Amino acid sequence: MNPILSSGPLGTPWATMDPFLFCVHHVDNYPKGDGKFGPAASLAGRRLGQDFMNVDGWNMYHGEQVPGFPGHPHRGFETVTIVRHGLIDHADSLGAAARFGAGDVQWLTAGRGIVHSEMFPLLKTEEDNPLELFQIWLNLPARSKFAEPHFTMLWSEDVPRETIIDAAGARTELVCVAGRVGALDALPPPPDSWAAAEDSDLAIWVITMEPGAQWTLPPARGAATKRALYYFEGQGASLGGQPLASRSVNDIRNDVPLPLLNGAAGKAQFLILQGRPIGEPVAQSGPFVMNTEQEIRQAHADYRQTGFGGWPWPDGAPVHGDDPTRFARHTDGKIERREG
Repeated sequence: MNPILSSGPLGTPWATMDPFLFCVHHVDNYPKGDGKFGPAASLAGRRLGQDFMNVDGWNMYHGEQVPGFPGHPHRGFETVTIVRHGLIDHADSLGAAARFGAGDVQWLTAGRGIVHSEMFPLLKTEEDNPLELFQIWLNLPARSKFAEPHFTMLWSEDVPRETIIDAAGARTELVCVAGRVGALDALPPPPDSWAAAEDSDLAIWVITMEPGAQWTLPPARGAATKRALYYFEGQGASLGGQPLASRSVNDIRNDVPLPLLNGAAGKAQFLILQGRPIGEPVAQSGPFVMNTEQEIRQAHADYRQTGFGGWPWPDGAPVHGDDPTRFARHTDGKIERREG
């Protein structure tokens, strides 16, 4: 049987399946900073506030001086943000803040409602400021739609990783953001996440393979688990003996071991998202994801009335200064710091 059940090109955003809602891969080759956390480059001709055209290889997104996503609301789902290069400054309506990057992961449960901003400060003024990240939206089951908002930092130094050397000496690096793979067991997800349910079989893995490397993807733990393989860099790779199209999303079998073989031309990179579907109705209106249209109308009404806690910051796009130290300040006052 073909290990690839269906395949299609990577779009923008990437196609996902229940329990996931959304996946985007941002790669921005930002120039030197201007000393005010924005780009030292002309912004003329860009649609500031809605800049997604990738002019010169980078975007301002919804930012007007600093690139990024100023304050915006969420309800009813989670965001998982994996920053591979560069930095993100987080601020939210509950007063929490963070600066993270270089392999860190932020896992935010929006639950009953939160407003947050995600800005991309360009700290380096003598060299370029490249940024690469994944943002994944993970649905919440009905029982958790109104959970208390919560964010968890999974620091790069703590995220489980493994380098596997095959019989030919080629390396495969596994990064286990969620779930279990081989000897790796991910850090705990937020308490109300679908990932926290033992039978969700939820996993988020990032895989990098040297030319010619081979590694076998183990079967899923549950028969109902859905699994998507995103082949976002490389060419000539195959799965279970079947060629994979470059820059493709592939719905793959979950019940047998599947050898993943990279081609000889260069490195390959993959993202794997898997999980047992929640299997509930999805009603979505932009940043609100509920089960019914009535709940969506209520979300809009609640946001207009309460602002999901208001906005305790002096502007809608806070940046946390020029100190590159990674940190998180939680709503209970706890502060974590990571150097480098």
